[in-house]
Amino acid sequence: MVPSLNIKRVPRGRWRRQGLAVALALAAGAGAILMELQPGFSLWQLLYMQSALTFTGHSGEVISVAFSPDGSAALSGAIDRTLKLWDATSGSQIRTFIGHSGSVYSVAFSPDGATALSGTMDRRLTLWDIASGREIRTFAGHSAEVDSVAFAPDGATALSGSFDHVLKLWDVGSGREIRTLSAHSRGVTSVAFAPDGRLALSGSFDYALKLWDVASGREIRTFTGHLGSITSVAFAPHGRAALSGSFDGTLKLWDLSDSRKRN
Repeated sequence: MVPSLNIKRVPRGRWRRQGLAVALALAAGAGAILMELQPGFSLWQLLYMQSALTFTGHSGEVISVAFSPDGSAALSGAIDRTLKLWDATSGSQIRTFIGHSGSVYSVAFSPDGATALSGTMDRRLTLWDIASGREIRTFAGHSAEVDSVAFAPDGATALSGSFDHVLKLWDVGSGREIRTLSAHSRGVTSVAFAPDGRLALSGSFDYALKLWDVASGREIRTFTGHLGSITSVAFAPHGRAALSGSFDGTLKLWDLSDSRKRN
């Protein structure tokens, strides 16, 4: 049996620096993995409590992490303005990605694991070559810090959410902005693609989630019920439900077909 997890709430004013959505549980065969992020972050195999790794190298708080698609590597973004690539088995640092002029708030691997995206305080996204650490291109267009980035399942497009209240859809191959998705009244904190790539979710400081049609940029519906800012959103693997996390100390499970919470 996998041990239960106790998740502590981060004080309201510190979620970006401490990384509110930094407890990451992954079902992996018979076990589960938890990542707790600090300036040096630890990786526990929870099932048997037999192993522990500490990934040390950042000079400031780690805000975002992601596993490579094959699980062999991990990526981290921190307020020290860098991304770091890690060997997920040994905990050794593979390389550092340098080029941002502000804190790195979000990182994401492409579906094929060959590239990565970062979103930062410097209002831009950057696409990186994983093998070399080279900056491939920059995506510019937001007027405030970029808090969340996500690749589409096919890797051809990407979404970003920003404090400027909007989401932007990008062509990954060219760096061209395809469209702006606008309906939130405050900053966008989290974005996610549906498993089929046709829909997207966003969460915001306006306490609401929004479901979007990616192809048209049209807002399909709004989900309300949280009493605090939304900090994280995720689709269920089948795409028919979603989870949201909030400053109000709760997670909510939503039926995407009718805007209602599932009991």
